[in-house]
Amino acid sequence: MALQVQVEKFELYDVDPSTTLLEFLRSQTPFKSVKLSCGEGGCGACVALLSKYDPVLDQVEDFTVNSCLTLLCSVNGCSITTAEGVGNSKDGFHPIQKRFAGFHASQCGFCTPGMCVSLYSALVNADKTNRPEPRRGFSKLTVSEAEKSIAGNLCRCTGYRPIADACKSFAADVDMEDLGLNSFWKKGESDEVRLSRLPSYNHNNASSNFPEFLKKELKAGANLASKGYHWYSPVSLEQLQSLLQGGEENDETSMKIVVGNTGTGYYKELVVYERYIDLKYVPELSTIRKDQTGIEIGAAVTISKAIKALKEENDYDPHRGSVGGNLIMAQRKQFPSDMATILLSVGTLVNIMTGQKHEELTLEDFLGMPPLHPKSVLLSIKIPCWVSRKKDVSSETDTKLLFETYRAAPRPLGNTLSYLNAAFLAEVSACSDSTGVVLNNCWLAFGAYGTKHAIRARKVEEFLAGKTLSVSVLYEAIKILETIIVPEDGTSSPAYRSSLAIGFLFEFLSPLVDTPPEISNGWLNGCNSTEWLMGSKFKQNYDQFGETKPPTLLLSAKQVIHSSKEYHPVGEPIQKTGATIQASGEAVYVDDIPSPSNCLHGAFIYSTEPLARVKGIKFKSGSLPNGVTGIISVKDIPGKNVGCVTGLGEEPLYADEVAQCAGDRIAFVVADTQKHADLAANLAVVDYDKENLEPPILSVEEAVERCSFLEVPPFLYPEQVGNFSEGMAEADHQILSAELKLGSQYYFYMETQTALAVPDEDNCIVVYSSTQSPEYTHDTIAKCLGLPGHNVRLITRRVGGGFGGKALKSIPVATACAVAAYKLQRPVRMYLNRKTDMIMAGGRHPMKITYSVGFKSNGKITALKLDILIDAGIYPDVSAIMPEHMVGTLRKYDWGALSFDIKLCKTNLPSRSAMRAPGEIQASFITEAIIEHVASTLSLDVDSVRTINLHTYNSLGLFYKNNAGEPLEYTLPSIWDKLATSSSFYHRTEMIKQFNRTHKWRKRGISRVPTVHEVGMRPTPGKVSILKDGTIVVEVGGVELGQGLWTKVKQMTAYGLSLVQCGGTEELVERVRVIQADTLSLIQGGMTAGSTTSEASCEAVRLCCNVLVERLTALKERLLEQMKSIDWETLILQVEINLLTGETTTLRTDIIYDCGQSLNPAVDLGQIEGAYVQGIGFFMLEEYPTNSDGLVTANGTWSYKIPTVDTIPKQFNVEILNSGHHQNPSGEPPLTLAVSVHCATMAAIKEARKQLISWSGKKEPDIALQLEVPATMPVVKELCGLDTIQKFLQWTIVNTIGTK
Repeated sequence: MALQVQVEKFELYDVDPSTTLLEFLRSQTPFKSVKLSCGEGGCGACVALLSKYDPVLDQVEDFTVNSCLTLLCSVNGCSITTAEGVGNSKDGFHPIQKRFAGFHASQCGFCTPGMCVSLYSALVNADKTNRPEPRRGFSKLTVSEAEKSIAGNLCRCTGYRPIADACKSFAADVDMEDLGLNSFWKKGESDEVRLSRLPSYNHNNASSNFPEFLKKELKAGANLASKGYHWYSPVSLEQLQSLLQGGEENDETSMKIVVGNTGTGYYKELVVYERYIDLKYVPELSTIRKDQTGIEIGAAVTISKAIKALKEENDYDPHRGSVGGNLIMAQRKQFPSDMATILLSVGTLVNIMTGQKHEELTLEDFLGMPPLHPKSVLLSIKIPCWVSRKKDVSSETDTKLLFETYRAAPRPLGNTLSYLNAAFLAEVSACSDSTGVVLNNCWLAFGAYGTKHAIRARKVEEFLAGKTLSVSVLYEAIKILETIIVPEDGTSSPAYRSSLAIGFLFEFLSPLVDTPPEISNGWLNGCNSTEWLMGSKFKQNYDQFGETKPPTLLLSAKQVIHSSKEYHPVGEPIQKTGATIQASGEAVYVDDIPSPSNCLHGAFIYSTEPLARVKGIKFKSGSLPNGVTGIISVKDIPGKNVGCVTGLGEEPLYADEVAQCAGDRIAFVVADTQKHADLAANLAVVDYDKENLEPPILSVEEAVERCSFLEVPPFLYPEQVGNFSEGMAEADHQILSAELKLGSQYYFYMETQTALAVPDEDNCIVVYSSTQSPEYTHDTIAKCLGLPGHNVRLITRRVGGGFGGKALKSIPVATACAVAAYKLQRPVRMYLNRKTDMIMAGGRHPMKITYSVGFKSNGKITALKLDILIDAGIYPDVSAIMPEHMVGTLRKYDWGALSFDIKLCKTNLPSRSAMRAPGEIQASFITEAIIEHVASTLSLDVDSVRTINLHTYNSLGLFYKNNAGEPLEYTLPSIWDKLATSSSFYHRTEMIKQFNRTHKWRKRGISRVPTVHEVGMRPTPGKVSILKDGTIVVEVGGVELGQGLWTKVKQMTAYGLSLVQCGGTEELVERVRVIQADTLSLIQGGMTAGSTTSEASCEAVRLCCNVLVERLTALKERLLEQMKSIDWETLILQVEINLLTGETTTLRTDIIYDCGQSLNPAVDLGQIEGAYVQGIGFFMLEEYPTNSDGLVTANGTWSYKIPTVDTIPKQFNVEILNSGHHQNPSGEPPLTLAVSVHCATMAAIKEARKQLISWSGKKEPDIALQLEVPATMPVVKELCGLDTIQKFLQWTIVNTIGTK
């Protein structure tokens, strides 16, 4: 086979058909920009541009593919472009890459190449259209298309806002004022000046060039073979029939039919097939035919092409999945397909071929029949022509067709499964003798709600047929529907899914009730976007149900920063170091390091039982799987069995006889490739024995019952504040023993855990690790190998996202590779697959909280007592820091007196570890939940309760003692007032009240919350060297995680040495290079965590520069040293909830952050936005559940949902204050502010419940509500009322009768 990558030609003669495009690119080419992150086509890190030539049309089709799913053989004859091909440091960076860097849109950078290729594809395709010529410097892309181009790409660092800005900067219709902070222009400059400073873009050069040699060598139907495996590309139905009849009867593992291979993103394949049959070249399967009777779509046609053929808008097509493949998964494997539901509602027919036999069935019959035989093929589908039915109807009756689709899912776009989907087709006409509407016929399809396949609600259809729509008819239809849409046992949120069906049918039919006979086309085209006004003429109202397809994802954003020239270039918002090579994919991460010769790859075999004796390990095949070299276990460790060693405790590398939890490491399988190692680990069967073992502890309640706790050193346990008993005695009211529960959260760094260990001379070893803790990793490896420390070298250049997950959890990964490499005397590397990573990660600490609080009638709290049970998991990790971190944030309000008892519960679950703002984000929720509870009890406005409990400077001294600082340093009260003014808080509050009074099905809430973060600086080493040519090399103890540490260090170095520099500091910045962490070069680097490593590293570098300056000149400059301080910030947030689905939309966020003295406002801005959005994930989206044995069940992008560009605030405003009193970190404090989303959602829910209570005829106030974390759609909908529509219809019927 032949293909081209960038401009390089590849001819391959021996290809394993199971090889993916990603595996080929990363192992057989120098192009490493395509990254493996999820392996499911769900994150966009592996995106590549595929260019395919069509000789019939003589044109090139350009589209993105997920290279982790695309099989290499399927791109035979194609040209591939990765981020290096878009632009690079040698040939010049593309404007996309320059703008990503200039808009500060890259932090850790692991996701950035995929983002750039996604945008590049959108530019290429937009600029090939015949749209009007854009303005100079812009493309033909629209703002909406630009934003949606990266809707299928995940980023855990940035918060997406700067990425969206970089994309929008190419759009022809962009308003330059809407583009955020960047390094190209300054605020207030004209559009003309701004455009002149943007990296120039010429849309005429956008198209990719398809190589001539591939046009000449293009052969349809090329067959390939390798080591007994075959790839067939039939070019006719006859050839396809012949291939299908070969092979073993009913052997599903011997043959695989391929189009896009996207199904493997959901259904993981653990086998290699003997024969692969590619259907793309069979004409009958790849064409679309239209005639008077309808439209026929070949089964191999991609979903995106099918959508275009049906003249629908294509929001986003993340996969090159085919129509037939999607339906086959729905039929054979009960995949909850959206497309099957849509096609079912329009009477779709399917054409099936079995041998020589062709059979046409209705889609309904097809879905309901037993799984299709492996040797049968779906050839095509046919959608009947409904237009012809319109023509048969007399124009006098004014009969029209109405069609709409609905979907409720955790996120609007991308690969996510629906809670429920629906599609409705109705034929309606005006009633001849009244003002009503007659529903002549309807087709109502529902799917994905916990049923085997999509179904028609035939009883409802039959009931509605021929009826004039009224409130009572609609109510009766809904009652029938309740009996039909019943999820199967074991389905999550069953009542919620049933309520969605009712909501969608209501949304579809309600605008037709009691409407006048004049039926406009506009009404028919968009009835789901209308308001139902009983007894009045029908009118459109796009606010009532909301537009189903908003024009853009983001509305706008505003960033206000205050930079300083006093210590230039420190304090300047300069571009992040290395951002352009991150965008081009040239930045080297651990897994990008070329494998040394004879390198092996490893994968963990882990326990699936929570507490069990391990008797042995065998493989399902009975022998070592293909490519496997051996298994490493506890008996192969030459030193001490340790996988992590810190001052807080140890954990073993491998289970010694007894596995302590599900996910506990048992062994390490080593093979010739990572694929073979992963396959072998999946085929491993562990023999367990539970005899004479106590039952596992799987909850904090069980831990308390059995007195299973981890110790907290006294020096890490914080002091109580005030006298709780006296405070309770002062209270007018009390709430006693109220409970809260919080779950866990997964890090979802884009780069999973990875390491490479290489044996070296003289009994030494070099380990490359993606870790936040090189020093602790180095020490652990030395102990485990039984070697002196100087025989181990640990190197970390950069990390593709950490968030605390690579502080200690990375250490066993590096140690396992080191043990295997040391034993086998061969290089060994490992890149954890996402599932294994999620099972072992542990994540954020879950906890149970019981609180008692006393308070005055005005809302002033006088005493608070907390009993907190923290699920620490099985090993100590860093759990001992949790009490101190939690209490630091709990003290943000003046509670009068604060008493607490915090216990670390030892359970048989994976050990929990530090995750961005560990303990602090949980404490932030606890404080706000208590404030909300007090306000609810007193029927007071919650904002007034927050305000009255803010610290005065005197109370600050009581709670924070010596760390309170000077009075002028306490800026929170002024920020609180400033934010109310700058965000128009009180005006918006009144507007929201008005909105809620006039909207039945959407409610809004607003919330303002403060946060206080206690900052502790740790000593960090640094070294500055000046070379002969005047260039400067800097080493620091901190690791570059994407937080801009290298950038800030460069700025500080340039400032520190500026007194002996002949030129300007700008030139000096370019002379500085910060190099990777090396544990034998710079020792005692500690851990990069706590958001203060950048500042500490800068201080170390400043001190080094002082020494150099003193040596070179008599001049020196000093900065104020601050080793302990407190920072303050505040946030206002406005949200809207959809009462029919429970969907929450963050409309606006306003953050004011006191950075003290920012070292780089652009970097800090990115940290603030990114941390805040990660907090949204914790409070609103991310569920990290386990089964009854404690084994994580949400183990991929299909089941675990982090925020995406379509779920962040629609208006995202951030102001960074430089009060100048201290230097404050920006990585963690903003995370705690995301509790405001939760609080604003609660406010909106309360408004919904007021309405529900009024419809129910009740007069008593609602009980105090508790909104779970995360507040997912089912949770929100349940609190708003699962039966809200039924209650509304009942209320309407009663009031209508009463009126009559």
